[in-house]
Amino acid sequence: MSPTGWLALVSTPIGNLEDITLRALRTLKEADLVAAEDTRKTRKLCTHYNIKTDLTSYHAHNEYQKTSALLDRVEEGQQIAVVSNAGTPAVSDPGYLVVQQALERGIEPRIIPGPSALTFAVPACGLPVDKFTFLGFPPRKQGKRRNFFRELRGRKMTYFVLVSVHRISDVLVDAAEMLGPRTEMALLREATKVHEEVIRGTAEDLVREDREREEWKGEFILAIDARTSRQG
Repeated sequence: MSPTGWLALVSTPIGNLEDITLRALRTLKEADLVAAEDTRKTRKLCTHYNIKTDLTSYHAHNEYQKTSALLDRVEEGQQIAVVSNAGTPAVSDPGYLVVQQALERGIEPRIIPGPSALTFAVPACGLPVDKFTFLGFPPRKQGKRRNFFRELRGRKMTYFVLVSVHRISDVLVDAAEMLGPRTEMALLREATKVHEEVIRGTAEDLVREDREREEWKGEFILAIDARTSRQG
């Protein structure tokens, strides 16, 4: 590999465009190519900061076809940055595959840290976070989802899960029924965006809030203090 070539995984804002590091901006400007999960969203970010680097599409549906070619370019001496739609690549976003194959080739990726929904939720939830686990999205099917929450009962830590706007009602009901209505939770919506909101309370409080809402909008992360769930 040419000593001038590099691969960088770059964290980008999850909402507020000011939540980007100087190092991330420099890396995107210096790159020969930015491999983006959604080129339209990344182009808006680049335009905002006057970054003129070429973009290419790189997402879950084409990463197996394009990863090898991207790493070939690194070995030829080019500088490649990888970004997801928002947040940190590989955190519930594409990124793992390119890191895995890069390491197999002896390429050590540069990790440019920054925002993610998880790093927002951990301090914002108001729950104990001396021990916590990020579980990504719960299962879509109700039976598996209920088992997913049942297995958290009595655990001595806080858990964070991502929730789609299309499943928020079902997730809250299943979590309350499987973990118990008095389980302490926090629902974080639209982190760092204009309509940012944190709703804290028990599982039954969140179910009640859901029933009173005419419509949910945005992206969500649910924090669960399993210490307060029912045992067994």
